[in-house]
Amino acid sequence: MRNLVNAIWLKENLNNEKLVIVDCRFDLMDKQYGKRSYDEGHIKDAVRVDLETELSSKVKEHGGRHPIPNIEELKNTFENIGISNDSIIVTYDDGDLAGPSRLWWILKYLGHENTYVLDGGINTFKEINGEITQEVSPINKGDFKIELNEDMRVNMEYVKERLYKDNVAIIDSRENKRYKGEFEPVDKRAGHIPSALNYFWMDILNIDGAKLNIKSLENLKNHFESLKKYDEVIVYCGSGITACPNSLGLSEVGIKHKVYCGSFSDWISYENNEVEQNL
Repeated sequence: MRNLVNAIWLKENLNNEKLVIVDCRFDLMDKQYGKRSYDEGHIKDAVRVDLETELSSKVKEHGGRHPIPNIEELKNTFENIGISNDSIIVTYDDGDLAGPSRLWWILKYLGHENTYVLDGGINTFKEINGEITQEVSPINKGDFKIELNEDMRVNMEYVKERLYKDNVAIIDSRENKRYKGEFEPVDKRAGHIPSALNYFWMDILNIDGAKLNIKSLENLKNHFESLKKYDEVIVYCGSGITACPNSLGLSEVGIKHKVYCGSFSDWISYENNEVEQNL
């Protein structure tokens, strides 16, 4: 795995002075879940980042439901939790990878290569008796110089120019019934960006009850095999969060791609943009 670490590695490296562990647990339906979970118990020395207030900015007319904050805001957020250019970042949640993948993607976009997601999340760390605590460790402010990877990110106009192109795959990461337009719990319009293919983000996971971990490299390669024939792959979801686990999976198998951060909620904020349904 290129972008993940396991619980054993993390337990063995807890004392590495360059290690910054970031708790990214969240629940879109329960805004207090992340803080409550962190306060009840987190991996030793972990800091917390809030997906809604620190990894997203305020909603405007365009930009989607979870806009990426501006560069200065992100720089301040990350420096305030101790991140420097030589830091080794490991981020985790309960195992579904959505929050950590968002952080992973943003840090990669900002040029921080040594960024990893904990496979299986905090639950796998607990299984090997890793240290869980309620104590909040002191933080030494970081010094993070940003070098943007601008080819990782695209906007609405970029996507619109590539609709129905035979050599471009536009990937919708939402569950199939939302992709089809049968069900839409959040956005004002139902369906998907025209010509988009559906790769549900949770399909990169092995799910065994409450236990979640990413599929093997071989299974991921099989899952994304048909995308290799395209010259360009663009990934989106509802608001730019669950596109990131798919981005993580694509990165694992070496398929270059870009993320449409505004995603479907940004797409439909433009009244003239068409939406497809498969009812």
